[in-house]
Amino acid sequence: MQHISGISRQQMRFSSLEDTISPDNQVRFIDAFVEYIDLSKLDFAVKTLKTEGRPSFNSKVFLKMYLYGYLNGIRSGRDLEKECFRNIEMQWLLEDIRPNYHSISDFRKDNPIALKKLFKLFVSFLKDADLIGGETIAIDGTKSRAHNSKKANFNQKKIDKHLAYIEVKTQEYLDILEENDAKDNPAIIQNIQQKLDRLKGNKLRYELLEEKLKASGEPQISTTDSDARALLVQGQVVEISFNVQAAVDAKNNLVVATHTINKNDRSALSVIAIEAKQNLGIETYTALVDKGYHNGKQIEICKQANITTIVAQPEQGKSNENGTTKDYLVAQFQYNQDTDTYTCPQGETLKTTGSWHKKTTDRDSYNFKKYRTPKCKACPAKHLCTSRAAGREIDRSQYADAVEENNKRYHENPQLYRKRQEINEHIFGTIKRQWGYNHTNLTGLEKVNGEHSLIMLVYNIKRSINILGVPDLITKLKKWNSPYKTKVLYLLKTMCLKLQLDFNFYQTKFAA
Repeated sequence: MQHISGISRQQMRFSSLEDTISPDNQVRFIDAFVEYIDLSKLDFAVKTLKTEGRPSFNSKVFLKMYLYGYLNGIRSGRDLEKECFRNIEMQWLLEDIRPNYHSISDFRKDNPIALKKLFKLFVSFLKDADLIGGETIAIDGTKSRAHNSKKANFNQKKIDKHLAYIEVKTQEYLDILEENDAKDNPAIIQNIQQKLDRLKGNKLRYELLEEKLKASGEPQISTTDSDARALLVQGQVVEISFNVQAAVDAKNNLVVATHTINKNDRSALSVIAIEAKQNLGIETYTALVDKGYHNGKQIEICKQANITTIVAQPEQGKSNENGTTKDYLVAQFQYNQDTDTYTCPQGETLKTTGSWHKKTTDRDSYNFKKYRTPKCKACPAKHLCTSRAAGREIDRSQYADAVEENNKRYHENPQLYRKRQEINEHIFGTIKRQWGYNHTNLTGLEKVNGEHSLIMLVYNIKRSINILGVPDLITKLKKWNSPYKTKVLYLLKTMCLKLQLDFNFYQTKFAA
């Protein structure tokens, strides 16, 4: 049977790296984009030329490496170093420069703030390239596992449990020692003494952790990554992780704002919403957000920032009263803004004295007014409304107006809100499931922010290439009037001129 034969490994080739990279290869856009910007203006740690010793690498070399690496699921410094030797695309991109893994890893650790600025710069480019609409933006968050195990995360309850165990085991070993005093067995005594010393050391460690926890004012503490927190991932599942916030534009599902926090979503809406507005330089937009972000204070801040929110309303549970039935929930009481009163389902009016009260929870604090009516005591439906002897009492938060406006928009725009999942859920699926970026390689909130900004930047690059293609995207880049551009146009013209001269030279030579 005849098979297809390959070429001899000894056969010589007359070609260049340029010949191996097609015009629509994504590395061409990476190269053009990095050459276009001035890294020093984005606060990258730019290496300066030395008068003696070995010359340093240009910082653009490392940025190109990381953009290419994250686009192809490679983010380890050692793995990126290997690619420099075996990957022809990487060789073309870096012009066959081969840094060591220490230098590669240091670049990512040393430039978290600059990477976040680079993400914002690319968002600006996408806006100018008309790939972002800036009218409807979906906001959501996802958990990214931290470089910290559950065993290295402690709260007061966990510390108390360990200390109690140490006390019990210590007493057991002391009792054994007392029993063996009469037998005078040196081997047993030495073994027990070693265990007691180990327990003593563990006790000291947990006591120091307890002091550190109390001094921090936080409910928990992590020992490997001090910024990592135990966060609720899904249902009752808790992971030591970070919370990656993302605002995604509806036009082409591109990320327009992102940052990472170490708490849950409830108090996170306003920061990411305002960040999206600032990144795009727009006056207003509509934000689609799930019910995990429903917070009166956050909705009010967005309202003051001229951002129209459609945050899903959580299911109405019981009010601050026990024994309330479905027909007498707070939502069934009609508020009259002109008279500042509530009307209950029985038609009675609940009034307020106008005094503000303050309520503080573990999540937030706010002011509220109380509304009551003396007729509640004699109401025939009182047993369905409340179990309080003094009658029903309604609390109205200082943010109630903004919340009611939001809830009204949510109920009036079900079709628009339904687009939220279509806009941003697949982004997290792509990043975490398809690319495998469900954890961070770095420690510390600032560095983790930098890595996640890089991941979102790479997502935007990948998606914009899928939309326009590499040649058209480079064309738009050339036309973009960015304050951070460099000599890229000159370099591109020089490269084209050189290719033309080479072509003319070889055409003349072979013709002869």
